[in-house]
Amino acid sequence: MKILIVEDELEIAEIIQECLEAEGFDCSVCHDGNSALRLYSEQQPDLVILDIRLPGIDGLEVCNQIRSKPVTNDPYILMLTSRGEEIDRIIGLSTGADDYYIKPFSPRELVARVRALLRRRLRDSSDYSKLIRTNSFTIDLEQHCISRHIDTDIAEQLDLSSSEFKLMVLFLKHPSRVWERGQLIEKLWGDDFFGEERVIDTHIARLRKKVEPEAGKPRFIQTVVGVGYKFEDF
Repeated sequence: MKILIVEDELEIAEIIQECLEAEGFDCSVCHDGNSALRLYSEQQPDLVILDIRLPGIDGLEVCNQIRSKPVTNDPYILMLTSRGEEIDRIIGLSTGADDYYIKPFSPRELVARVRALLRRRLRDSSDYSKLIRTNSFTIDLEQHCISRHIDTDIAEQLDLSSSEFKLMVLFLKHPSRVWERGQLIEKLWGDDFFGEERVIDTHIARLRKKVEPEAGKPRFIQTVVGVGYKFEDF
């Protein structure tokens, strides 16, 4: 699996590269935001280790641009920064990061987090062989695609990331069930999750923009205050 390391401190970038290549990963390294976006487009890595403080375009903007690109291989993003304030973690997750790690770091733990994130990708690639239908959606698990029915004769295919697709599968399989954030994390990533529960809120917000007629007035994915989320399609 391919990993893109984006870190402006050369010594830290070298340490990360050596640790990961010793574990058999294929690593590329760059030191600024513009180079990161170029290499990402060229290589389509499975995971991006991304420092927030970068020359030129900062890591938050790099993350935001990566998440906005329509690509087949939607990478996991691990934010790496020396800043530890909660607001920075929130901002990092809100731009689409999957995990957040604060420097100084343990190389062993960093490798463990990378392995955990990449195990999610292996889990995402499991084969399916059936359809799931509701009044407004059809999911083809074999073809890994989802359509929203606009009216009787028209259906719109939705472009979802792997995590968004898994969320919709879970919601459509269990309509009206209320899910706590921790339960959604367990179903999506199991023991491979190393982040904060609020990352689910980020995924839900992005998913609503793609499946709801009006993201600000959700019809399908509803918030259950103080608990979590549920899916309704009447």
